Amino acid sequence: LALYFHSGEREEKCIIEDIPSDTLVIGNYKVQRWDIHKQDFLESAPGLGMFVTVTTPSAEVLLSKLYGPKGTFSFTSYLSGEHVICLQSNSTRFVAFAGSKLRIHLDIRVGEHFLDESVVQAKDKVNEVNSRLEHLIEQIHHISKEQNYEREREEKFRKTSEETNSNILWWAIVQTLILISIGIWQIKSLRDFFISKKLV
Repeated sequence: LALYFHSGEREEKCIIEDIPSDTLVIGNYKVQRWDIHKQDFLESAPGLGMFVTVTTPSAEVLLSKLYGPKGTFSFTSYLSGEHVICLQSNSTRFVAFAGSKLRIHLDIRVGEHFLDESVVQAKDKVNEVNSRLEHLIEQIHHISKEQNYEREREEKFRKTSEETNSNILWWAIVQTLILISIGIWQIKSLRDFFISKKLV
């Protein structure tokens, strides 16, 4: 997931990532500040940092740390589900003057384990092949984990659908019984009324 978004200073922006359990997540970001004179975003935002907060599906804070204007954060999920990743600048300017616009570039990689380039470029080809094999095995484990997670979600969705269909069927039967009961009661009431008025 690679994107950028605009934010005001001290404004918190969050994204939601659906992550399987026991999965490494690596995020890279870069902050640019709007320059009124140049009418463009500056490549660097000196003195500006970002608070990064990650919350688990059970609302537990997994990561809360202050980074610089450019940085990398990482965490490993221990629960499957929607993790909330929030970024907020640490601007200390007065609120009245803190209307500056920020552009935040964010790149999130889920389940990726990066190759150690020093090992890959080593002269020893055995180490290089071994390193690549380990990387491929990690990727296979990650794909397998993703498939299991999707299977669990599909099973949960199917159960919910079946329960909903069952509830709809029972509600339709109850409604039919209520309508029949009301119809019988109305017919009986009309019959008793006509008999009492000696119209029948």
